[in-house]
Amino acid sequence: MPLNDLVLEMSHISKNFSVVRALDDVSVQLRRGEVLGLLGENGAGKSTLIKILSGAYSLEAGEIVVDGEKVVFDGPAESLKHGIRVIYQELSSFDPITVAENIFAGDPPVSRAGFVDWKAMVVESRRVLSSFNSTIDPQAVIENLSVAEKQIVEIAKAVHTRAKIIVMDEPTSALNERDVRTLFAIIERLKDDGISVIYITHRLEEILEITDRTVVLRDGRKVGDVLTPETSKQELVNLIVGKDFSELYPKQDIPKGEVIFEVRKLCYQDKLQDVSFDLRAGEIVAFFGLLGSGIHLLFNVIFGDLKKTGGEVLIDGRPARIPSPSVAKKHSLGFVPIDRKEEGVAVTMDVKSNVVAANIENMGKGARIDKRLEKSRAETWVAKLNIKTPGVQQVVNNLSGGNQQKVVVAKWLERDSKILLMAEPTRGIDVGSKAEIYRIAEECCQKGAGVLIVSSELPEIMAISDRIVVMKDGRVAGEFRTEDTNPTELMHIVTS
Repeated sequence: MPLNDLVLEMSHISKNFSVVRALDDVSVQLRRGEVLGLLGENGAGKSTLIKILSGAYSLEAGEIVVDGEKVVFDGPAESLKHGIRVIYQELSSFDPITVAENIFAGDPPVSRAGFVDWKAMVVESRRVLSSFNSTIDPQAVIENLSVAEKQIVEIAKAVHTRAKIIVMDEPTSALNERDVRTLFAIIERLKDDGISVIYITHRLEEILEITDRTVVLRDGRKVGDVLTPETSKQELVNLIVGKDFSELYPKQDIPKGEVIFEVRKLCYQDKLQDVSFDLRAGEIVAFFGLLGSGIHLLFNVIFGDLKKTGGEVLIDGRPARIPSPSVAKKHSLGFVPIDRKEEGVAVTMDVKSNVVAANIENMGKGARIDKRLEKSRAETWVAKLNIKTPGVQQVVNNLSGGNQQKVVVAKWLERDSKILLMAEPTRGIDVGSKAEIYRIAEECCQKGAGVLIVSSELPEIMAISDRIVVMKDGRVAGEFRTEDTNPTELMHIVTS
């Protein structure tokens, strides 16, 4: 089918979250029957763009045109009404009911007598499924299906509701190669039927194989819009990664000491397998990997939030048993978690209470807290870390994301953590705050601590780290001195 008429125009789309510019003047077009790849690192703006398209987020600036009609989505129902269906990585199927009931969810056929026509529901479901050469039984219960089969049901639901545009978010993350082939065949069939697909993935080989055109976002801006057959993996990597960040994050030459922390053959269920690495005093070691690589589980296991199923941890050369976060703290471990609002800070409490939370036992004698000491310590860290707040009595929820993150860091520095774990420390914060967070990490190293960072922000970790551990499928896929590698090499490892 010729890719000529536009089914979607998103023009000059912008979106802010507090001080963070999530999308900045992004324009995207989609033709009928076209498969559009959407690429970018985590935090590039992909999810925000799709949530605006789906009606989950309101539109602050710009306009959306569907089939030549300017539209305003007040919520997801409006987006669905205009033929837009998003299939998220966490599938939305209703597990306890049948395939047919899922396909017809909210819109079952009704007999002349006014009852649900179950036979018609099964017949129509079988027809839609067979159009994809699928033999899934419409009367099968969803919870008994494989992930790939559930995905096919989601696509069938979209086709049944006459979707014009289907957005697929990381559709192959849990599929084997055979299932990927099946999915690609279905996408080709959707194209033949004039249905457009927006395909979001980190797997560049899939982008090159299945898409007609690729849009790349970086830091909330569109930095690339290329015809896929005319591009290459190398060009896409360069667009995703962008410029050298060494000017923004100038690396300090900090002397390295002895090994202070070591992990040997760490395992967690089937999610982490034989993960080994070490950390020296004064060193920053970064972990890089894509969704499903295990990097985000790793720190939770180390810190005792999750119980390891194998391996050992050594601190200063001696085995250390860390069954819980409270024990981790006693071993001078600090943890800046990925979700600062759920795990890092108490957002309804003030800055002062949050800063001293991990060191509260040293804020007085017995159960009595020395309020003057508490206030003094908090003010010290507010000044050191340049936390922008009217005062230490300010409620944390009223601070910007970057300043909330600095409060989390202050909490662990107040405890004098010797091993600082930082999970996505710059996610969702502005560029200036990112630089300050990394300055703080280097100051810790200058005092003899060691820092472990999990990050999806490849340019940043290239600029700030001494070594990079690459993870894929729960295992270490490579380890490099940062000066001996480059973003292209690392992206090739995680996307191959």
